[in-house]
Amino acid sequence: MEPDFYAEYNKIEDRHWWFVGRREILLRVLAERLGGRTDLELLDFGCGTGTIAGHLARFGTVHAVDGDAAAVAFCRARGVERVTHIPDGPLPFANASLDVVTTFDVLEHIEDDFGTLVELRRVLRPGGTLLAAVPAFPALWGLQDEVSHHKRRYVRPALVARVEDAGFRVHRASYFNTLLFGPIAAVRLLRRVRPAPPDLMSDFAMGPPWLNGLLSRVFRAEAGPLAHRDLPFGVSVLVLAERVEC
Repeated sequence: MEPDFYAEYNKIEDRHWWFVGRREILLRVLAERLGGRTDLELLDFGCGTGTIAGHLARFGTVHAVDGDAAAVAFCRARGVERVTHIPDGPLPFANASLDVVTTFDVLEHIEDDFGTLVELRRVLRPGGTLLAAVPAFPALWGLQDEVSHHKRRYVRPALVARVEDAGFRVHRASYFNTLLFGPIAAVRLLRRVRPAPPDLMSDFAMGPPWLNGLLSRVFRAEAGPLAHRDLPFGVSVLVLAERVEC
């Protein structure tokens, strides 16, 4: 990802509609799975600037890793204590030592996403939970994918197959950001026929407060339904899985 974006995201993650809605949806799905547990060992893999790691603390002790030193610095400034800079290589955790691993909008940045999933399985205990979220549908590829240095966007069947091949049993696989799929897809398609901007820019610039509030309410409205059933399409896709013995 472009280095300047970590500073931008650190400023807006707590209030921008996309971050707020995504966070509420994913934490709700995880809470349904964990059933009120507060004594777990968790890892937020690709923790970014640390907002999610802070919210995961409701479930137990949170460890966080990221491949970018600037992101790790922002985590520490937020008060995330157990955060480590891991630019490459194996994770600094023993085999079968963690109960939960989350990785949100990370796998699409990694060339060897399968190898990464195998490594995440290694550190999970048998029966441990993986919750991953990634951008959906190659047809939605756009400027944000370019500036974020994405390798791919996913469709649900391919993501499920990749996770299962890495040694997990998939319990949930759903698209989300469904209600806003139409407007977002329209914007992405319109940008293909307009001249490219002279400089790469992020999609996450803050709009007017009224618009940010409206989009946040629409996106967050999916949290309730998604806690109990899968959605057929969306801008993103999540998978909730369990480590099994091969």
